[in-house]
Amino acid sequence: MNKAQVIFDDAGRPAFAVIPWREYERLSDGEAEALMSDEELYDLALAEGGESFPADFVDRLLAGENPVRAYRSHRGMTQGELAAAAGVHPVYLSQIETGKRTGSAKTLAAIAEALGVAVDDLI
Repeated sequence: MNKAQVIFDDAGRPAFAVIPWREYERLSDGEAEALMSDEELYDLALAEGGESFPADFVDRLLAGENPVRAYRSHRGMTQGELAAAAGVHPVYLSQIETGKRTGSAKTLAAIAEALGVAVDDLI
């Protein structure tokens, strides 16, 4: 048995899946973090290093604020400072932040480098 067996409820919707034990173990190993408390997850993230962000910053991103603007503000930079650091015209940066332009891959890479983030964080 290599394929999952699906067990349906009375309405015909999938209710359970029976999977091979090895697959269960593989999935269980990856879900250990889901069983951790918030404090344990925090300690794990802290031990792994990297940058952390305050909740209000994350809330801004989740609310749809332009990531370039949010990261720039979080870094305490003005548009002029970021434009100079990234080597782009301030008007072009403003247009990217307001969504009037998307920015080329080269421009976004330069902005990401100036902000100290991955390009994926800005897309």
